Amino acid sequence: MFYRLFKCVVLVPLLRWLFRPRIEGLENVPRGGAAIIAGNHQSFCDQFLLGVTLRRRISFLAKMEYFTGKGLRGRLSAAFFRGIGAIPVDRSGNGAGQAAVESGLGVLLDGGLLGIFPEGTRSHDGRLYKGRVGVAAMALRSGAPVVPCAVIGTFEAQPAGRRVPRVVPITLRFGTPLDFSRYANLPDRHAALRAATDEIMYAILVLSGQEYVDRYATDAKAEAQADATARARAGALTQPPVAERAATPQAPAA
Repeated sequence: MFYRLFKCVVLVPLLRWLFRPRIEGLENVPRGGAAIIAGNHQSFCDQFLLGVTLRRRISFLAKMEYFTGKGLRGRLSAAFFRGIGAIPVDRSGNGAGQAAVESGLGVLLDGGLLGIFPEGTRSHDGRLYKGRVGVAAMALRSGAPVVPCAVIGTFEAQPAGRRVPRVVPITLRFGTPLDFSRYANLPDRHAALRAATDEIMYAILVLSGQEYVDRYATDAKAEAQADATARARAGALTQPPVAERAATPQAPAA
């Protein structure tokens, strides 16, 4: 009840007024039964835009930290994410990936619609990165079709680190559902999961037109952050001490 009220009264009017998203291929989303919406992930607002676009309730997997904050702010955050259909997942420890799969399967086995971003995290540079195999594991175990989805424009509107989004054209594009029943009985399960995941990512790539990077987004993001830190340190080492810079005579103005 709270989900429908919050969506209809708050989210739908706000996000449609702010972004005015263009929707393409909505007929590809099943009106009933278990299904997975697998999309690219460029911004914090991606899941909210999908939520207000689809007529059906869609559930997303969200990190546990959104639900465990303390004080009034923590309680408001937990209520907000529960209100939009988010499911808390503990991503710490070695069993984090399996915990996410089991949580997603719970939605699918109940005949629900599950939203997932196979890259695992937001793109830090707007490119599309290699998909994690959890989406394929859920599809193969549940038999649910996977609807590829491209969210276009949200990186320009609100990249990671930007609090207030820019108003730019947004497009949500849904592709033809993918069926992976042919992979279910392959003897090499790892190869089947990798093949199915790559097929999903290729479908997203065709819909989005992004540049593809055959690396995990988390690895590329960590490397970019390390490079930025190294450059900052190198720049600091090449600067003379503050006292020395202050004592350096300045050339007279022409």
